[in-house]
Amino acid sequence: MLEAGMIEFEERGFNGVRVDDVVKRAGISHGTFYLYFANKEDLFKALLRDALHDMEIVAGDFPVVTSDGTGLRLLREWVRKFSAGYAAHGTVLRTLSSANAPGEMYAEGLQLFFSITEAMTTGMTAAAVAAGHHQENPELTAFACLMMLERVNFVITTEVQLPEDMMSDKIADIMFAAFGLIVP
Repeated sequence: MLEAGMIEFEERGFNGVRVDDVVKRAGISHGTFYLYFANKEDLFKALLRDALHDMEIVAGDFPVVTSDGTGLRLLREWVRKFSAGYAAHGTVLRTLSSANAPGEMYAEGLQLFFSITEAMTTGMTAAAVAAGHHQENPELTAFACLMMLERVNFVITTEVQLPEDMMSDKIADIMFAAFGLIVP
């Protein structure tokens, strides 16, 4: 049912999906659907819980980025991890970021973005401060970097062919520079 729901949300958008569409795709009865979910919103919430859980793990894995080649390498690895998590849950995350989900679910998505922004701010500013680079508004810098990262992944997961590894490295390079970190 989850897979069928994911496909339907991808093809029709949140507002276009009906329970009939999901049960038909899943090859189940309405009764079976209603054993597990009260409605399509409940189904989407189950998909959302999985996505938020996995992306919270990604947020928690944000490294302390040092102002050297090792810091840049760790940041590039994290950006790739973010991209992999986004790809795994692209339908749900694109629905959230497009504000097509109901308000309470959208709020949960925003909370995820703030959580990732906080992890990025912490991981990026320690090395910047140690390197003597003061950021006036590191949270805004982190949020701007996250929005760039999210938008690129939004595009990549909508079948637009971009060189994913090169894009990940370029985004990490931009984030590194945004915090005043420069590889000597």
